[in-house]
Amino acid sequence: MRKSPPLPCPARSSSLRRPPDPLIRSAGGGMAAALSILSRDRRGPQIARQILLMPMLDDRNTTPDPHIAPLAVWTYDDSRTAWPALLGDAAGGPGVPATATPARLENATDLPPAYLEIGQIAAFRDEASAYAITLSRAGVPVEFHLHPGVPHEFDSIAFNADVSRRAIADRIRVLKSI
Repeated sequence: MRKSPPLPCPARSSSLRRPPDPLIRSAGGGMAAALSILSRDRRGPQIARQILLMPMLDDRNTTPDPHIAPLAVWTYDDSRTAWPALLGDAAGGPGVPATATPARLENATDLPPAYLEIGQIAAFRDEASAYAITLSRAGVPVEFHLHPGVPHEFDSIAFNADVSRRAIADRIRVLKSI
C-alpha cells in the first residue's frame, strides 16, 4: 500500500505554499489561525477573514476544568495526545511558535478580522476566549460567540437544535460578508 507524503507543519516548514485565497477554512480552527499568522508574517497571501470554529489553540491547555471535564466531548486526554502528535517532545514546553500553537501569539497586529465560536462546555473554551481578547487588544475586529451549555462539535451532535441553527446562520452571514 502506498503511503501519502508527510504534510508540512507551518511551525517547521519554510516551504509551505498556499495559493491566494480570500478565506482559510476547513482545516480546523487552530490551523486556520496558525496559517493566518504565517501569512501575515510572510506578507501574503492576504487572508480576508479568520473563521475559527471551536479552535484548538493552546498546547498547554491540559489541566481539566472540573466544570467541563465530565461533559467534554473532546477530552483533556485527547489534547494530551493530539499536541505531541503535532509538536513531538516540544509540546507544552518553551519555544513553540505561534504558527504551531496560536495561543502563544505575542503580537496580533495586522491579522485579519476574526469570527470565533466555541461551546461553553468545550475543553477549548478558555483558549478561544483568550485568543479573541488577544486579537481584540491588537485592534483586530473580532466577533466572538460563546454558546451557552453546549459541548465541542455541538452543531454536529444536535444539528437541529436552536443553538446549532443560530451558529450556522451566523457562519453563513459571515461568509456572505466577505
